Amino acid sequence: MVSKWFADVLENERRLLEVLSLLMIVMGFTSYGLLRFIRMPYGRYSSSTFGPPVPVRWAWFIQELPSFAFPVYFILSQPKVGAVNLTLLGAFTLHYFHRTFIFPFFIRGGKPTPFVSFALAFIFCCYNGYLQSSYLCRQAAFTPEWLHDPRFIAGIAMFLSGMFINIYSDHILRNLRKPGETGYKIPRGGLFEYVSGANFFGEILEWSGFAVAEWSIPGAAFAIFTTLVLSSRAQQHHQWYLEKFEDYPKSRKIIVPFLY
Repeated sequence: MVSKWFADVLENERRLLEVLSLLMIVMGFTSYGLLRFIRMPYGRYSSSTFGPPVPVRWAWFIQELPSFAFPVYFILSQPKVGAVNLTLLGAFTLHYFHRTFIFPFFIRGGKPTPFVSFALAFIFCCYNGYLQSSYLCRQAAFTPEWLHDPRFIAGIAMFLSGMFINIYSDHILRNLRKPGETGYKIPRGGLFEYVSGANFFGEILEWSGFAVAEWSIPGAAFAIFTTLVLSSRAQQHHQWYLEKFEDYPKSRKIIVPFLY
């Protein structure tokens, strides 16, 4: 009786995860459409219209924490998780360990985050943290051979490359400001020589690689959502740079070197 109940729960959860994945794709396209007309209200676009300010370091720490906590909880609560599943969850957790415990506390002079932006980011991290963790711990059935599959190898290589680009680009942005400075400057070095959104390109590459390595609907949904939202964000940054700096390099693309 107990085993049948557990099987029913897992089957229903599988359907739930499929629905959540499709809904995430819809949210991605909706966000892309809205961001064509509205600048995402945080960072340089912060506005009191979107609620009281939250200190930027604590906003990043709290909003990203669920995407770290969910996989840790699922790993510890499941009796047995396969090697492939653990590797993919480890990659997911590695990204959010950095985003939660390292990135926020190296921010220099960041503007407070409006509460609405903070709350939406927190909700999304809960949503996606549960989606990816539940799928990999309870639903995904990989054989050990998947570790040698070209899709897994290529995907992990993309993920690690994207993570390096993302972290290095954030390092460049962070060091544009000297201690105590709050203004904006033209970023130079790394992929910023080719695109305005080098950090966003890195994160898109990261989660696209994760989706390839996982080869699943939840992974693909997250990659699609990330690509749509961050490409809109990069486009806003690109236009802002062009408007603010007369000497901004006109040869730079928005987010994909040499193409877009």
